[in-house]
Amino acid sequence: MFIAPTALPEDPATLQQILRAALAEIERLRLLIAGLQRNRFGRRSERLDDPAFQQGVEELEQSLAEQTAKLDAVQSSADTPAPAATPRRAEPAQRNRGALPAHLPRVELVVDVEDKACPCCGGTLHVIGEDRAEMLDYVPAQVRVRVIRRPRYGCRACEEAVVQAPAPERPIDGGMATEALLAHVLVNKYADHLPLYRQAQIFGRQGVTLDRSTLCNWVGRACWWLAPLHELVLSTVLASPKVFADDTTLPVLDPGRGRTKTGRLWCYAVDNRPWCGPGYPAAAYVYSEDRKGEHPQTHLRGFRGLLQVDGYAGFGGLITGKTDDAPQLAFCWAHVRRKFYDIHIATKSPLAEEALRRIAELYTIEAELRGLHAERRRSVRQQRSRSLVEAMRVWLTETTGAYLWPLHIGPGDALRPEPLERTDPLS
Repeated sequence: MFIAPTALPEDPATLQQILRAALAEIERLRLLIAGLQRNRFGRRSERLDDPAFQQGVEELEQSLAEQTAKLDAVQSSADTPAPAATPRRAEPAQRNRGALPAHLPRVELVVDVEDKACPCCGGTLHVIGEDRAEMLDYVPAQVRVRVIRRPRYGCRACEEAVVQAPAPERPIDGGMATEALLAHVLVNKYADHLPLYRQAQIFGRQGVTLDRSTLCNWVGRACWWLAPLHELVLSTVLASPKVFADDTTLPVLDPGRGRTKTGRLWCYAVDNRPWCGPGYPAAAYVYSEDRKGEHPQTHLRGFRGLLQVDGYAGFGGLITGKTDDAPQLAFCWAHVRRKFYDIHIATKSPLAEEALRRIAELYTIEAELRGLHAERRRSVRQQRSRSLVEAMRVWLTETTGAYLWPLHIGPGDALRPEPLERTDPLS
């Protein structure tokens, strides 16, 4: 691995050797980054964030930028000729020039000439144009003190009455944190994964001493205040006739064992914007310590609409007994396709390739229907998609010999399997 010397030598031959070593290191890092990205992403559309992978890529890109900066510094020296074989970048560096949001405030800095007399004749110069460039600046967060003053008034005539405005309510009784500060601490903890002890250190650098137990008390009380809001969001989502449900892992501290354990975060969401449907998009999250099927059954108790899910068997308990008031399950085509995709990438199976081709035909139809009214989508699906799905069922049955439930295309936005009584030998 190339390591640049702390002090650059003046010998041109030695500098040439350093430049070639830096170029080789840069090329090695580029190839490594490209290989990691192809291995991680490839052509697959279902992308999952992997913090460890992302951190590795960030470190490689940082190293690449460092080596490039060293190379630029050496090449900018007037006494150092650049190697003849210096490669050019295959594509321009990715920057955000011209993409700074318009809503950000602009602070202009005018860099003007001191002498406005013409250097040729001494006449007065006048403005004929200007060059304008924008840079993204940052103003550190400011911690301030809100002082609440409540004047008291007395009567000179009777000297009996004392009038004063009541003190405004505080989010935490007797606490000094404002609503804005509580929101800042909560967002840092839960959205940006910044532990409270680190937040206490950040406040300490600004001269504000906050004990970690104080921050814990703030977070606990704020969560108590936010509980009714969470219940309102969840009830609003479940009031929709169509809901998407999924779950994901969540690392949770396991006190006493010195490590983390795996919890589950269940998401229930509704977003009808792509389908011109009613209502506003919303998502509600519910935590559980494991992935038992009893959790979604508890969360969705009373829900009677269409539930779009993956193949997790725990959702099957929602339709046990096939009661009239049970929700209808719509299984996700993306999850079905993902399995065939994994098999095709691993084994190049022609069977999996054929399945992907058939599913792609359904995706093509859905791309044409996106944004149309629900009745129009239902009509086209009955005319075009239904025959493709039925043909796929026959093909899978003949090819694999497996028992498949017939698929029913209902009035909703998904192709869902219609549960039937199992009479095959596999039941």
